[in-house]
Amino acid sequence: MRFFGYARVSTSQQSLDVQVKALKAEGVHANRIFTDKVSGSHVNRAGLQMLRLKVEEGDVILVKKLDRLGRDTADMIQLIKEFDAIGVAIRFLDDGISTEGTMGKMVVTILSAVAQAERQRILERTNEGRLEAKAKGVRFGRKPTVDKDQIRILYKQGIGATEIARRLKIGRSTVYKGLAPDKLVADDSKS
Repeated sequence: MRFFGYARVSTSQQSLDVQVKALKAEGVHANRIFTDKVSGSHVNRAGLQMLRLKVEEGDVILVKKLDRLGRDTADMIQLIKEFDAIGVAIRFLDDGISTEGTMGKMVVTILSAVAQAERQRILERTNEGRLEAKAKGVRFGRKPTVDKDQIRILYKQGIGATEIARRLKIGRSTVYKGLAPDKLVADDSKS
């Protein structure tokens, strides 16, 4: 029986150190630890693909936590079935569970469903928050571009920068930036 390890974080800014140390502490050799720095919402991950190629019947894959292997219930179950079909077990260190035996597989299926349900709840709360913010007048997305022609027209009509800013709902500094080419031309013509 050989031990293999798998560690994953969701973004390249996150560190794998804690997971890798935990895997080494359980006896996994560094050259048998496979890692990914990508979302767990799909199974097309380079480290996971390499792990799939390396394991053989009788091997055990150690993963620090259930959600490090994946987040989608269907993908998790498919991975577990795939490894089980070739005689490879998976142990989740922090969760204290293993796919070894009938009870282990059942617990993993339930926990992966809970992980997906939590992800759905997070998405629902995010959407609710977004709708509530919109109702309060919060605007999302990129700020609208400033109509420099409109700034110049108002300025040529003798309207001051403060009033232009108020009418167009922009900052005074934005008005000055919009006028900068005109002011340079005007200043050049005076010399």
